[in-house]
Amino acid sequence: MDISDFARAVFALVLTLGLIGLAAVGLRRYGPEALGRFATAKKDRRLAVVETLVLDPARRLVIVSCDGQERLVLLGEGRMEPPMTPPPPRAGKARA
Repeated sequence: MDISDFARAVFALVLTLGLIGLAAVGLRRYGPEALGRFATAKKDRRLAVVETLVLDPARRLVIVSCDGQERLVLLGEGRMEPPMTPPPPRAGKARA
């Protein structure tokens, strides 16, 4: 292996790493927004994630909007927890 083969290999490595770096910068800068433009129009969508809150590494709270109604969903450990039902209203205590 002479010096020209070695120089060609080094140049190919530098070119490949440069292209990977450019792709990473491009995806970081334009990735999510550019991909979102090509998706279906937002007016056609019925479901949207409004906000998320990480509680711990295994659980998170998500506010989901569907057909104009917002719901709070608890996601945890790869499964969706059942929705919590509000407690029944307590009857007023009658005094004698």
